[in-house]
Amino acid sequence: MKLSEYVEYDATGLASLVRAGEVTPLELTRLAREAHEEVNRRINAVIEFYEDAETVAGADGGLFHGVPFLRKDIGATEAGRLQEKGSRLFKGFRPQTDSYFFRRARAGGLRCLGRTTTSELGSTIMTESILNGITGNPWDLERSAGGSSGGAAAAVAAGITPIAHGGDGGGSIRIPASWCGLVGLNPSRGRVSGGPDNQDSSFGLSRAFVLCRTVRDMAAALDVFSGPHPGDPFIIVQPNRPYVEELSQPTGRLRVGVARTSWGAVNLDPEVLHAVESTATLLQEMGHTITDVDLPYEPVEYSSMYFSPTTASSLEEAARAMGRTITADTLEPVSLKRYEFSRDLPLSRAVDLQEVLRRMRFRVGEAIDAFDILLTPTMPIVAVPHSGIYSATNPAVSAEEYVQTDTAICQYTGVFNVTGQPSVSLPLAQSASGLPIGLQIVGRFGDEATLVRVARDLEEARPWSYWRPKIRAGNN
Repeated sequence: MKLSEYVEYDATGLASLVRAGEVTPLELTRLAREAHEEVNRRINAVIEFYEDAETVAGADGGLFHGVPFLRKDIGATEAGRLQEKGSRLFKGFRPQTDSYFFRRARAGGLRCLGRTTTSELGSTIMTESILNGITGNPWDLERSAGGSSGGAAAAVAAGITPIAHGGDGGGSIRIPASWCGLVGLNPSRGRVSGGPDNQDSSFGLSRAFVLCRTVRDMAAALDVFSGPHPGDPFIIVQPNRPYVEELSQPTGRLRVGVARTSWGAVNLDPEVLHAVESTATLLQEMGHTITDVDLPYEPVEYSSMYFSPTTASSLEEAARAMGRTITADTLEPVSLKRYEFSRDLPLSRAVDLQEVLRRMRFRVGEAIDAFDILLTPTMPIVAVPHSGIYSATNPAVSAEEYVQTDTAICQYTGVFNVTGQPSVSLPLAQSASGLPIGLQIVGRFGDEATLVRVARDLEEARPWSYWRPKIRAGNN
């Protein structure tokens, strides 16, 4: 197989070739390395392509038999492999525990070949750090790939691997999916275990999953990664049939709530609004009932979750474990200011925060209960230029300014981390300048099956596979 052929396949397609004996897992690993060597110097998405990648093991079978995979450098862990979290504070850190996520990845046939860039501590929407530099968007190198799973998104968009690990605590899978033209699902709270080390991380706000290029890969990934483990604090009912079987099931008629207005301080770009309206019309033509939905929460509720004394104490504990101190030499400017602000908060703030999140879940749940799915923009604007007010490396940004700007631009994503509902960004449109525009479909809690069926319908009606970024392996 040639590199130009490798990049045309999604993960499901590559696995079928392996099962048919037309290509081997080792050949795919070598093609992934070739792709990495060709494009990564331009996009800076992969921090480390493992020296021993050709010997990485995976199950002799599985839905993703032999498929190359990459790990975001925060969240789910591989025992003995570096995980530096985009931060000088964690430079050289090697977890000693395999996450359940990567145990399932290997059982599903995936071969993890390296790790991708993230913003420091996964805390901003721009994947750029003092430790690892700036990750470029393969569609336009002057613009951000998004964050915090920007390295994973850029690597998949550029063809290094067809699928990669990501994590989403406020939009960190969906944002880079939107800006890099990918499929990015944040599953329901409890669908994918965070164990054994992150089972109760951030009140269940953050979930691990993948970025990929096709809906069938998303469905297969749900089958690979779904399921509880002992100690999980959130357990939800597992589906009656595999998610890949949902791809052949009828969707039925749905009640669709459509967001046509801004849900925050960043105004909705006219091209993004046009994409929403066009997709709403398409859903109506498919037989669904369309109703406009207003802002279901107060932005001040969501912004309150950015500061907690437990955040400061966990950083101090990590610094002691690493034998370091928290200073400007170990944390980026905005991260340091957020730490200092949180450090001075009373411990009662953590209890207050849980109550704020409970009220927000209730308010949103009431506001959208009449709908089977929601259609919203993923992001109110297309990919932004590097640095600026959204970057944690900017010394001119205060902690309060960071929270205000991040809340404003993540207006459609973070709310569903709070509610725990599944939501997927689909690359359904492009701007006049050729930048991807992702639209978000939100499902009822625990109902990824409906999202799979609706996403399949939209992919068939408006296929995106023929859109190509400027930087893509096999074409450069």
